[in-house]
Amino acid sequence: MATRHLYLARHGEADAFGELTDVGHRQTGLLGERLARLPVVAVWHSPLPRAAASARVIGEHLPDVPVVEAAELVDHVPYIPAATDMPPAWAGFFDGFDDAERASGERLAAALVDRFAKPAETETHEVLVTHAFQVAWLLRHALDAPPARWLGLNSGNTALTAIEYRDGLPPTVVLFNDMGHLPQDLRWTGFPPSALP
Repeated sequence: MATRHLYLARHGEADAFGELTDVGHRQTGLLGERLARLPVVAVWHSPLPRAAASARVIGEHLPDVPVVEAAELVDHVPYIPAATDMPPAWAGFFDGFDDAERASGERLAAALVDRFAKPAETETHEVLVTHAFQVAWLLRHALDAPPARWLGLNSGNTALTAIEYRDGLPPTVVLFNDMGHLPQDLRWTGFPPSALP
């Protein structure tokens, strides 16, 4: 088995209808420029329009690299902790989720991990354009943290998280939420106001 290098990115800034804003287009273009220096073999993206559009912009900077939809990257709540396992501030977020939604989210989260969070047969560099919850879930998994720990792991729009998977070793988190490709005026979108520096 060889190393799988996963580069996770939340989609660019989007409007209330899920379409990329001008800022989102600029963010994804700059991320594409950054990723163009790597031997990327595929850009996978969520089926949702904001992620698909982001992946297409990134793909413009990666000639001959396939840009492909992956259903496992769709935006969803991966795990709903028991009330005793979550901070009280999060309790209201999960109001209205029923057992069917809980089970569906857990199935999708398991499929995401099963497909991408493992070593590859050959050395590979893949980009996953997805959503904040999926970046948090894969990071939580790589750190072998309890399932509820995905909560509060916020990702900025087009912030880069890199994880390496090698056979016989735990995953290595190389980067989390790196915005080095973005100028100051394009950083920190997608975060709750309380997280801004």
